[in-house]
Amino acid sequence: MGFMAGKDERRYKTAAENRKARFNYLIGETFEAGIVLTGSEVKSLRGGKATIAESYADAKDGEIWLINSNIPEYVQAHRENHAPKRPRKLLLHQRQINKLAGAVEREGMTIVPLKVYFNERGRAKIEIALAKGKKLHDKRETLKERSWSREKGRLMRDKG
Repeated sequence: MGFMAGKDERRYKTAAENRKARFNYLIGETFEAGIVLTGSEVKSLRGGKATIAESYADAKDGEIWLINSNIPEYVQAHRENHAPKRPRKLLLHQRQINKLAGAVEREGMTIVPLKVYFNERGRAKIEIALAKGKKLHDKRETLKERSWSREKGRLMRDKG
């Protein structure tokens, strides 16, 4: 997975991105959370092989857990390796946990991971968002907007 070198590159390195999230969900408020990881998971993440496209976060016993994220085993870790799909605890402030849990329980929102990255201090962080699943017509709308903005760009280029 190639990284586009830009001004963000210096601040942090993206380890995994959920590109489908914005297509499948209407994204609401976003949160930055820490992730409780083992050493082999951190090393594997740095290799950029993790996937979060199929994952989601869930509230359980006053904690938020990342479910179904896939951090492949780190080859050099041998016996001490982690289970690639184990639930991983997310670190958030109590207020944020209450807000997320409440939105899931009361409003039927989903907690969607948008991306996993390393911050400037080298800590693994995850950006999660409260989201509502898009209905089919919303998805069609998104596709229409996308192809229209592409078309617009084409028209502008041809004119210039």
